[in-house]
Amino acid sequence: MAPIAGTYKNETSENFEEFMEKLGVGLMLRKLGSKAKPTVELSEEKGVWTLKTISTMKTTELKFKLGEEVDETSLDGRECKTVFTVDNGKLIQTQKSPKGKDAKFTREFTDTHMTMIAECDGVTSKRVYKRQ
Repeated sequence: MAPIAGTYKNETSENFEEFMEKLGVGLMLRKLGSKAKPTVELSEEKGVWTLKTISTMKTTELKFKLGEEVDETSLDGRECKTVFTVDNGKLIQTQKSPKGKDAKFTREFTDTHMTMIAECDGVTSKRVYKRQ
């Protein structure tokens, strides 16, 4: 199994604007978000993981423990109850938003890349990141 921790730079995105539209993201933020090429940093220390997403628009940081619910404000501003789990080497993030749409992000890792599949109400997006 490839390590999860690392720094990843976005290379490609498929169907990301449609995914954001399904989430209810406004037109301007969708246009900016679809052009962004974020860097994702994943690290772990003593069982506490940090997921940091860095882009020209915004930088966010979320700390979590596997299997424990955390409060998250998503990049698009939704307040969520989020749980991260690992299944078969994949990091799975499930967002439940009481006032918005729920979403699921499945991140799969190789020695050279991270592939993220984002899902919301039947719309799926694929984003590929190169390990730095």
